[in-house]
Amino acid sequence: MFINKVRTAFGIFLLCLGSGVYAQDFKVVLDPGHGGKDFGAVRGNYVEKKIVLDVALKVGELLKRDKGINVVYTRNTDVFVEVRERSIIANREKADVFVSIHANAVANAPGASGTETYVMGTSKNESNLDVAKRENAVITLEDNYQTSYAGYDPSKPESLIGLTLMQEQFVSQSIELASKVQTRFTNDAERKNRGVKNGPFWVLHGAFMPSILIELGFLSNSEEGAYLNTDEGRNEMARAIANAIIDYKKQYHSASENIPVSKPVKAEPKEEPKQKDTVQPKAAEPAKTSSIDASKPEVITKEGVLFRIQIAASSKLLELKPANFNGLNNITFVKEGNMYKYFYNETTDYNHARKALEVAKTKGYNSAFLVAYKNGKKISVQEAIK
Repeated sequence: MFINKVRTAFGIFLLCLGSGVYAQDFKVVLDPGHGGKDFGAVRGNYVEKKIVLDVALKVGELLKRDKGINVVYTRNTDVFVEVRERSIIANREKADVFVSIHANAVANAPGASGTETYVMGTSKNESNLDVAKRENAVITLEDNYQTSYAGYDPSKPESLIGLTLMQEQFVSQSIELASKVQTRFTNDAERKNRGVKNGPFWVLHGAFMPSILIELGFLSNSEEGAYLNTDEGRNEMARAIANAIIDYKKQYHSASENIPVSKPVKAEPKEEPKQKDTVQPKAAEPAKTSSIDASKPEVITKEGVLFRIQIAASSKLLELKPANFNGLNNITFVKEGNMYKYFYNETTDYNHARKALEVAKTKGYNSAFLVAYKNGKKISVQEAIK
């Protein structure tokens, strides 16, 4: 019953995509976890709901310096917001990315420390499931949660695994955003990097756009809790998150200026330690080229570089006909693991690719984005046009 309701809602959402309108602005929905009667993790004077709210507000103020970025908060005061309402807000706002901000704590490991960023997915890692269990348990504070979340047991987060199909088309972008956050935490704020991970988080599964859940650090660690409880520490973390979002926007949407860090950035990025059950982006394979008709005021090309517009990703292999892609033709795909990634148009001209991206968005693919390859290897769009 519960899964059928969710599938129905997802089907309605897909129908709505067909009438979507491309917005020029890049919209970010920031979700400070917990709030109101839900304090989150508490260790002495370190209170999660207060820390994450302050960080989220700081991230928003930094992002607002870019006129091309719109910021929406799921809460901007100390109020209780239901878990399901948070992703509803992101969907209603047609956000380009959804970022949920939290802080960690464990009972029996006071030495545990470091940042980690999650994307929605399956996991057999006990630590990942424990984090999801703590965050998902918030729903028990909601009125009539047994009815609203019928069929879901917050003590068993793996019961959400059957619903992860709904996020498939956003997995690659979510991983890219999460990776940029972790890199910024390491290089800008000099925090311990616990990696990009996946887990069955309720707050992520209902958001139909690239979505991540950030754990800023462990309040159960006296040193890290003290750091996160200072204005300086929260400023550093907020700046790292904001710059990661800007990095993502520059790669997939349009250029922005990064926010200066308060300490020198090391010329050589630190090597991130390998973590079990981490997720890394995979390289795609070249496919057949195709093009669309578009006026090109200037041809921007670079030898060996090919641009594509990724419009979707799915575990299902679809016939490459316009009826399956909102009327778009010139569709190609590559298979990565168990996923099929679908692309619209291929060209060596950057301006031509930008026009194709606009076409894809007007056809309802609001989360479509540019990707670039050089000699068959995926590179950043910024690198491709230098």
